[in-house]
Amino acid sequence: MFRTHTNGELSLKNLNEEVTLSGWVQTIRDKGFMIWIDLRDRYGITQLVFDEDRSSAELLEQAKKLGREFVIQISGKVIERTSKNPKIPTGEIEILVAKLTLLNASELPPFTIEDETDGGEEQRMKYRYLDIRRNPVKDKLIFRHKMAQKVRNYLSDKGFIEVETPVLIKSTPEGARDFVVPSRMNPGQFYALPQSPQTFKQLLMIGGIDRYFQIVKCFRDEDLRADRQPEFTQIDCEMAFVEQEDVLEIFEGMTASLIHEISGKETGKFPRMTYDEAMKRYGNDKPDIRFGMEFVELNELVKGKDFKIFDDAELVVGINVEGCAEYTRKQIDALIDWVKRPQIGASGMIWIKFQNDGVIASSVNKFYDEDSLKKITEKFGAKEGDLMLLMSGEANKVRTQLSALRMELGNQLGLRKGNEFSPLWVTDFPLLEWDEETGRYHAMHHPFTSPKPDDIHWLETDPGKARANAYDLVLNGNEIGGGSVRIYDKNLQSKMFQLLGFTQEEAEAQFGFLMNAFKYGAPPHAGLAFGFDRLVAILDGNEVIRDYIAFPKNNSGRDVMIDAPSHIADEQLDELHLSVHEKK
Repeated sequence: MFRTHTNGELSLKNLNEEVTLSGWVQTIRDKGFMIWIDLRDRYGITQLVFDEDRSSAELLEQAKKLGREFVIQISGKVIERTSKNPKIPTGEIEILVAKLTLLNASELPPFTIEDETDGGEEQRMKYRYLDIRRNPVKDKLIFRHKMAQKVRNYLSDKGFIEVETPVLIKSTPEGARDFVVPSRMNPGQFYALPQSPQTFKQLLMIGGIDRYFQIVKCFRDEDLRADRQPEFTQIDCEMAFVEQEDVLEIFEGMTASLIHEISGKETGKFPRMTYDEAMKRYGNDKPDIRFGMEFVELNELVKGKDFKIFDDAELVVGINVEGCAEYTRKQIDALIDWVKRPQIGASGMIWIKFQNDGVIASSVNKFYDEDSLKKITEKFGAKEGDLMLLMSGEANKVRTQLSALRMELGNQLGLRKGNEFSPLWVTDFPLLEWDEETGRYHAMHHPFTSPKPDDIHWLETDPGKARANAYDLVLNGNEIGGGSVRIYDKNLQSKMFQLLGFTQEEAEAQFGFLMNAFKYGAPPHAGLAFGFDRLVAILDGNEVIRDYIAFPKNNSGRDVMIDAPSHIADEQLDELHLSVHEKK
């Protein structure tokens, strides 16, 4: 056998045992008369020792020829270390090696396989198989595995059945761009890779599988960010004969259970907030409620003072940054420059300081007297030592800009702590969004989301007023899950397709299979999908998902390790009937 033990399990209780270990050479310390080697595997590190007095000259010579990342097997006796290392589980013992077998040599790796490596991100992605040997990456993959097991156990205990749905499906025009796959046997026709198993899980409800889940790969051909990848994993779920409250109860329970197992903390009942309330209080629909700085609207206090920037604005709104009145002009100017960046797009920012001496100072003293500034300060509920930051403009735009500033300050002030978890349900989203460019409505979630029962009448007269029977689960300022009560009535679904600009023929061509299924007794049903990569990262105290994926893509959507996407041979193009398009 290659090993009797792993490199993380031996201790003083194994003293004098003869053992066999295998792994990679982490480090070599050669003192001439004595050699120490740290042997690493997935489970940990064990120190090996060779010396002139107890090892043969041949064995010492073998050890001297080893290099970093060589794969070796050793046999020897467990002995007590004279210089113990309390930082590792095996730090009280070492192995006096009696036999050494070289299993495979290694070239010098392009970066050090250490927790703190000298490898850049692109280089580590190119040699991802080496990066995975490092504890920070390995531990994240193990953490992901444990989360998947907990999810499966929880949902299975609640009566959910895991069902696999197809990966080669039909392209649909709604949502993000599809990745498409040409069909060799059907010239000129294409499959799409699923952005979600949405229609299939609804069909499973019609099929009587009343509690379904799947930890499933999904694909979106969209621009990438730190929390996005072209292929990602969802915890996809659907339930029949339920209302919104049933879904929220099940998945609040699952999320609370995961948070408790990770942190030992009880979350209590998750707070709820409507979409309109979230936008008014925080400027976005996935607010981080671990800290304050709630929005304060100031129109009635600041307009009519001959300050044109405020007088011409649809909305004047601000936040109170507690304890920051001592910010220097340089620090405030840095914040102003930050909001003026193209990514934020603000034209500027006004500040008011409620100083520790009780004096209220501002960048608009010319327009607002002491009494006016005092009223503004009272509106904020500010106290001595606080800094108020105000922005103005078109309502939706300025809320987005101020929300970005709030999050930036949360980061700068250390208020967004990775070991604190604040979940939140956001409900009652708009059902539809009007797109000026296309001149039609788009679904805020997807075309299968039901309107609130009380709002169905708006579909005939003013569709933009209808609220969706939809809900998002937010954790620490990130949407980790979203879902809705589905339409299960054929006529209502037809009306939705009509509002979204589908002709009857287009709706039949794209979704005829689902509409046909509705004819055969579709039950009321609802569901939710978690972004599993993002959920795992946040539960581990991070927001960047890349390290929680074994083989991620870079910011250009490329796998630099295998060099994909890549060109394919003309013969393959011919088989796929694509060579004509290629020549064009």
